[in-house]
Amino acid sequence: MSKKPSIELRTSPHAHAGEDVVVIMRNVVYALLPICAFTVWQFGISALALLVVVTLTCLLSERLFNALSGKSSSLGDWSATITGLLLAMTLPPGFPLWMGAVAAFVGVALGKAMFGGLGMNAMNPALIGRAFVQAAFPVAITTWTPAFFDGRFSQFIPTTLTPPFLQPPGVTDWVSEVTVDAFSGATPLALQKFEGVVTDHLDMLLGTTAGSAGETSALLILAGGLYLAARRMLDWRIPVLVLVGAAVTAGIFYMIDPVKYPDPLFVVLSGGLMLGAWFMASDMVGSPVTPLGVVIYALMIGVITVIIRLFGGLTEGVMYAILLGNAATPLIDQITQPRVFGEQRAGK
Repeated sequence: MSKKPSIELRTSPHAHAGEDVVVIMRNVVYALLPICAFTVWQFGISALALLVVVTLTCLLSERLFNALSGKSSSLGDWSATITGLLLAMTLPPGFPLWMGAVAAFVGVALGKAMFGGLGMNAMNPALIGRAFVQAAFPVAITTWTPAFFDGRFSQFIPTTLTPPFLQPPGVTDWVSEVTVDAFSGATPLALQKFEGVVTDHLDMLLGTTAGSAGETSALLILAGGLYLAARRMLDWRIPVLVLVGAAVTAGIFYMIDPVKYPDPLFVVLSGGLMLGAWFMASDMVGSPVTPLGVVIYALMIGVITVIIRLFGGLTEGVMYAILLGNAATPLIDQITQPRVFGEQRAGK
């Protein structure tokens, strides 16, 4: 007896572009690799060790929580690799390796595994790890080293190999030995906020300044972001509107007092705003899905970043701005849901 033909009923989409989560995640890694390479060239073997240790800890932590939850290994989806790379790029290049490992474990545990894994995390795991060490190790997280210092490929920054549970040593004397030019130990944001010194825009664009390991070259970050946008692997509206929100907010204060407040271009190029806008705020899991929600979410991140920078005690605000945006995403999606076709508006 022949089998009766069956009809398969399913919802759209019916055509598949051939790009799944693994493909997208792998391309994000590709976009980050040039930035990582520049970081190593800029800060030497300490930056390389930080990238390796933090990323490896993320991978091991991911595998551990897979085993504890009885799930198969998720290392092949590249999400833990991205978390490790992004987390390392938000840390100072001489950040003690053991502290970086702690940040990685906390980021995966609290930012990802606790919510059930990839696709279910409410906030960006890399920023969760970064926020933890910001609170736990405030001195180490604000210890900066000069870019392109002599001997960076033959010696570690003194703080890198700090033994576990010990405070890192000071770097003032070491800095005077490895660099010819005077180095204040401050990033462009700190120089502007506390000393009123505005770093040259070209230096921030090319990445010749001090800062976190992966945030200094705005040009490379922009190139990586545009690559993903061209491949339609991120919503370009989010990073663009984050930067627009920050620039407009900064522009308002700059017009009020150009001596006290930095210009909009400085705000966009400095600190971690470019990295956060293109590679963290655009995270598909933590950002809204409605068109209006995307606009609200992105502009909110840009505005909050500038408000914290200008009026907060910290020099940088992008981390907290993105985490607040992630936390607000469910509410934003709820209040910006478009009206279903044929549905009557309330009160009519």
